[in-house]
Amino acid sequence: MLTGGAHNPFDSLIKLWLQEKLESQRLTMKMPAGTDVPPYRVALTGGIASGKSTVADRFAALGVPVIDTDLIARQVVEPGQPALAEVVGAFGPDVLDADGRLDRRRLRQTIFADATARRRLEAILHPAIRTEMERQSQAAGGAYQLLVIPLLTEGGRRDHVDRVLLVDVPEAVQVERLMRRDGVSREQAAASLGAQATRAARLAMADDVIENTAQAEDLDARVAELHRRYLQLAADGR
Repeated sequence: MLTGGAHNPFDSLIKLWLQEKLESQRLTMKMPAGTDVPPYRVALTGGIASGKSTVADRFAALGVPVIDTDLIARQVVEPGQPALAEVVGAFGPDVLDADGRLDRRRLRQTIFADATARRRLEAILHPAIRTEMERQSQAAGGAYQLLVIPLLTEGGRRDHVDRVLLVDVPEAVQVERLMRRDGVSREQAAASLGAQATRAARLAMADDVIENTAQAEDLDARVAELHRRYLQLAADGR
């Protein structure tokens, strides 16, 4: 079974293997110089511990520019960034660690239990994340791009992307993965799931679905299939 997580120790080996296996399918992803045509953008989304990073790494191995809003969310709250100052102003200095960096675990405990606090945090972070995402997208080029947006369904908007790809797993699998990955109790894992959009809501928004409970070879084949489809959609002008 494939597991989720932002830092899977096997991802680097998988990426190198995919590059060799699928080299014949690699296409040059750069846009012609001087073109004003925006790239075709696919939003990759999914619930917590669904394996989004694993899927994104597969697309990256095929030469697809990947813009990860989870990484951007970390960048915009680095020390000295305006968004971090706003978070501290909203939630107090206790959300900082001894080095002045955001204590994510402590902040997560606060917002998961309080919907009002979560919306307050989103109102601070989402504009900063969106601005940086657009900047990176414009700089990345590519025939199409993969935008990793975990909370796409929660935001209720998809007007900034051309297609939505959902990484889907049963909720019971998410709970087990969260318990192993983060060392939390079953109740804490269930609460994390409860703070996100429902599985049904994510499925309703999706154009394409990857069921991330199969073997690695099945995932590879599905990613390769979607890669060819997105290249064709981009070439057809959407």
